[in-house]
Amino acid sequence: MHDLLTSLQGLPPLLIYVIAAIVVAGETAVIFGLLVPGEATLLLIGFLAYAGTLRLVPALLVMILAAVIGDTLAYRAGRRHGPRLRAGRLGARVGHERWSRADAMLGRLGGRGVLTARWVAFARTLVPRLAGAAGMPYRRFAPWNLAGVVTWVGGSVLAGNLAGESYETVSRLLGRATGAVLVLVAALVAVVLAGRWLGRNPDPVRALASRAAGLRPVRWLSGRYGVLFFLLAMHVGPAWTLLINLVAGLLLLFVAGFAIAWVLGAVVRHSGLAVLDGAIADWFADRRTPGAVDVTLAVVSALRGSSLIVLVAVVAAVLAWRNRPWRADLLSVVGTVGAFVPLVVLAVVVDLAGPAAGGPDGRGGALFPTQNAVVAASLCTLAWLSSRGARWPVAVAAWTAAAAGVVGIVGARLYLGLSTASGSATTVLLGVAWTALFMVAWATRDKAVGDDPAESAPVALRADV
Repeated sequence: MHDLLTSLQGLPPLLIYVIAAIVVAGETAVIFGLLVPGEATLLLIGFLAYAGTLRLVPALLVMILAAVIGDTLAYRAGRRHGPRLRAGRLGARVGHERWSRADAMLGRLGGRGVLTARWVAFARTLVPRLAGAAGMPYRRFAPWNLAGVVTWVGGSVLAGNLAGESYETVSRLLGRATGAVLVLVAALVAVVLAGRWLGRNPDPVRALASRAAGLRPVRWLSGRYGVLFFLLAMHVGPAWTLLINLVAGLLLLFVAGFAIAWVLGAVVRHSGLAVLDGAIADWFADRRTPGAVDVTLAVVSALRGSSLIVLVAVVAAVLAWRNRPWRADLLSVVGTVGAFVPLVVLAVVVDLAGPAAGGPDGRGGALFPTQNAVVAASLCTLAWLSSRGARWPVAVAAWTAAAAGVVGIVGARLYLGLSTASGSATTVLLGVAWTALFMVAWATRDKAVGDDPAESAPVALRADV
């Protein structure tokens, strides 16, 4: 690597600009750009600016222009060849319904998906083509794409410039971080899909039991002992049946929580973020003063996860009493009067996952500080409960307050040295994903019930929640 850098420093700056621009533009302009090292090229440009071979501002402008040109060419290619692909044999095998769903999904994500794709390997090559093929207007595509290009190019070039002699280390870590982001996006998609399934099946145990009933061994047992099962069900009664379903549903949530925690923990653990833990901890340690530590410790102690869970329980009970939107299934319980129950499940999951990560007792492990996860999920749940059916300014204020609270409490715990940066990132992601699961489930259920004319009255009640 040292020999390569020395060779590049001997080349004319104009030639370096041209080669780097072709690489950056080609990453998205041609489908083979999937194999082009765009990030490494930008880091190299940043290092050459640090070494004095290139000038930083012109390098940034040239790389941004090259990336925009590459994305525009990819968009035009998708716009031109997209209809032909749909009309061809492969498009016919995909089916009109799937194409329509893809268009609807891109329409929902819109520019946000274009911006995010810039930071994910492979996605930044494919998404401009998908946007063009889906018919997204260029006036909508261009601003979001420009925002993604500026942040990605600027961040990568500046990282290479600030890294200086540590270019090789930063290049390796940024590659790991890109892979981690890709896995994180896949995990969040899985959370959304799980939420949609829960919304369509608000009693998940009953839904899984119905599917299991179609299996051959279960059919054999039902045929042989069906009368016995019927008599047992009559003896248990509806109240005990509901209780059993709720307990089994909570066990399913417990398993889901462990799965989400494991995936997010693995993503952060292998992202390279832990390398920064020591530097961030030292930065906070240098700024501690006795008076500030006492005040911060009092705030953190008052806003503990247990206190916020009690607050969520009170708010959920008040809203449920006012609107009475609940039904006898798991989703209705955890979405109304029992909104605190998922938080208790999350606290148990994180507390059990923490020692496995090797952390000290009482703090949920270095990778899983329990308080951060419960605080993030509790504040998000409060914002969700208070913003459902509320006017837009109220909803924005609720979510802004929740975000400020999460940042403030996590920052306070970092200041006190109670958690690490990588652990905080893991648990905040876990808390947000846990809340998103139920938000998506409730929205899916509301939409499904709203489409059913036989259930229009309960929808009217839930609209005020």
